[in-house]
Amino acid sequence: MNTAATAGPVSDAGVAAGANVPTLPAASARCENCGAAVSGRYCGSCGQRREAPLHSLWHFTQVAAEDLTHADSRLWRTLGALLFRPGRLTREFLAGRRARYLPPVRLYLVLSVVFFLLASTWHQMRVVTLSAPEHGAPAATVTPIEEEGILGRPLPGESAEQRAERVCASGVSYHGPGQRQLQPAARRACVRMLADNFRSLREAFLHNLPRAMFLFLPILAAAMMLLYWRPRHYYIEHLLLFVHNHAFVFLALMLAAVVSALLPAGRPGVLGFAVTLYIAWYVYRSMRLVYGQGRWLTLGKLVLLSLFYLVSGGLMLLLTFVSSALTL
Repeated sequence: MNTAATAGPVSDAGVAAGANVPTLPAASARCENCGAAVSGRYCGSCGQRREAPLHSLWHFTQVAAEDLTHADSRLWRTLGALLFRPGRLTREFLAGRRARYLPPVRLYLVLSVVFFLLASTWHQMRVVTLSAPEHGAPAATVTPIEEEGILGRPLPGESAEQRAERVCASGVSYHGPGQRQLQPAARRACVRMLADNFRSLREAFLHNLPRAMFLFLPILAAAMMLLYWRPRHYYIEHLLLFVHNHAFVFLALMLAAVVSALLPAGRPGVLGFAVTLYIAWYVYRSMRLVYGQGRWLTLGKLVLLSLFYLVSGGLMLLLTFVSSALTL
């Protein structure tokens, strides 16, 4: 009794004086993903954000719009830096300031997938036919390959498969190393390509090209190590720079294609030239920012890198084309 009577006035005085009175913690919510207690907006165990259950299409639309706009500003901050701040993302990542931006590999993969997906819809294979009349200048006509087969008209009663077999039997001949294995594979690939006017080859090539590009980046990073031998840099620095620069190229080309489709005839060529110059300046500026070397030294290394890129890139495209054809 005495204890209770004493405790009452003390508690009232403490409250009146503004003292901190310990209170029981409110019941914490549970993360629906891992079951851990969550006191804030995000789970401290798995990082999932607390969301109310989705019971309507309107609520789902609100959540999706929030995710794409202001809820996660990393997307817009990353794309802005990628387009207009050469080398910024690489420098920030190497300095440890990574939470504000999207991870570089995820950024590259998403942009490359979108780019090659759009490229598959924009690209159209065409046949160029040259004619030299007896009188007048030679003429050239360009025809979509889907409209006029590259083999011309078939013989009477001949199907597309029979026509392909006929042409490939006489036109495909290989006498190099591995002839026993490669000759039949090349002939089968020839038949499949000609039977559908190269549609399957185009699809296989565009499907394999993103993978080849991703494998191409480590080769470029190794070449960059030779250019920046002194002072030494880590291999991951070069690889990270190429990941960001290639992601920028994908994004810039996609935006240029969209703008080009909206321009009047004749203007897309000017836009393409401007984009090419901007890409060259962007790569030069990113090398200067990341490695901190002088203008002329960086420019000379950019020229050497461009030559290596053209040669190795052409070889990569050739290998991808051959691999796509032989695996049809």
